[in-house]
Amino acid sequence: MPDLKNYTKLDTYRYERKFAVSELSFHGVEHIVKNHPSYFREIYQQRFINNIYFDTQNYTNYLDNSYGKAERKKYRIRWYNDLFGNVETPVLEVKIKKALLGIKKSFQLVPFQFDETLTNEKLRQVIKDSKLPDWITEHMNTLFPTLVNRYKRKYYREFSKRYRVTIDSEVEYYEIANRNNTFRNKQKDNTNIIVELKYEYNDNNDASLISSKFPFRMTKNSKYVNGIEVFNRAAI
Repeated sequence: MPDLKNYTKLDTYRYERKFAVSELSFHGVEHIVKNHPSYFREIYQQRFINNIYFDTQNYTNYLDNSYGKAERKKYRIRWYNDLFGNVETPVLEVKIKKALLGIKKSFQLVPFQFDETLTNEKLRQVIKDSKLPDWITEHMNTLFPTLVNRYKRKYYREFSKRYRVTIDSEVEYYEIANRNNTFRNKQKDNTNIIVELKYEYNDNNDASLISSKFPFRMTKNSKYVNGIEVFNRAAI
């Protein structure tokens, strides 16, 4: 398999403070981040992030995240930049949250084609061909694709390199079914820009001070929950 360039791993528990900003433009938000007293500067190149989310038939993961259950999970396939076409370096992620702390287990997958021929059966074949641990293969066979989302992300890190900020914009949601997908039913979030402050468990002491210098209100925000609710799934 090809290498995963600039893939962000999360091997230890990390805090994520989220801010949904609706009253400012993207450039206004970026200006505030760059002028923060902690001297945040851009790292990496901005890129689009694409996700296929999976859930049970009863939308257990959606409900756990929507109601803020203390321990909750999200299952998704993630890749970068182009949404449609050959996905060369997909990663299966299991994101585990315990209150405000999060960690993710990542598994590289074999390439697949994201287009109108995509079905749940083909996704399960991708899982099977990727030679994953038995436990994740067996569990993924109980889940179904429920949502596709896509957004642009920019990355920043402050002077001490202990705290990172991401800014997400141009969020789009696509309906996905087990088969017969056209991906024509698309909804855009033109209202919110999502700012996240991310840092390791041991660096929590200074995080409140850094957060206080942002003129944003911290809020609960889940793109998965938002996307499911955009399409008002009758199954929920």
